Amino acid sequence: MKKYRGIRYSFRPKSYWNDDDPLAAILRNVTGENRRQMITDFWKADCLEQLDPALLSDELDEGTRDSLGRIHPSFMGGEYLPTLLDGEVEIARICLQSTTSDVITLRARPVPAGIAYRVEDEYDGEFTLPITESKRPLTLLEVIRQFDEGALEGLDSGGGLAHAYNLMNGQEMDPDDATESLRGFTSIRSAIYPQLAEHFERAYDDWFQNPPWKQATEKVGEDEE
Repeated sequence: MKKYRGIRYSFRPKSYWNDDDPLAAILRNVTGENRRQMITDFWKADCLEQLDPALLSDELDEGTRDSLGRIHPSFMGGEYLPTLLDGEVEIARICLQSTTSDVITLRARPVPAGIAYRVEDEYDGEFTLPITESKRPLTLLEVIRQFDEGALEGLDSGGGLAHAYNLMNGQEMDPDDATESLRGFTSIRSAIYPQLAEHFERAYDDWFQNPPWKQATEKVGEDEE
């Protein structure tokens, strides 16, 4: 894994269950991606009290969820994630610029041995992770490894979860169109690990310089010579 200047890969939060930042405490388990952004915008504008209290819930009831989905399909992103287990919190998420703004969430929960980790999406996917338990919260480097080496059953995981969704879509598109349109398709972010997004944005910049579909096209050209 390439490391980038200015990123503190040894950063390890003291706990996943103590929020010094009030906004982080509000957002911690809000599942919907658009709602998270809406709450953040209202908070920064110092008018959170104007937001419908129902939108501040961790999970929406079915009626509210359906109403938001009728406004735009992107409002469904994250709203169909499985319910959190007792004591479980989200520590990072993959956000896709798909029609329904799909979300894949990395979660942590307390267990007798320390902390257990799992990944969930909105489609009952079966995931594997390189680190399933730890005694202390993960370092930023270890969280990156979860995305670089994690996999979803049935999905080409070359490059791990970080690149699997780009690969899945890129293989079905014209190589030049794929490189241009998919650069912002996948993002990875975390309220607990502020530099996680920065690392992956820089990693995606590198990856899209020569993505697999471009390599495949170049190889075909060489074989035809």
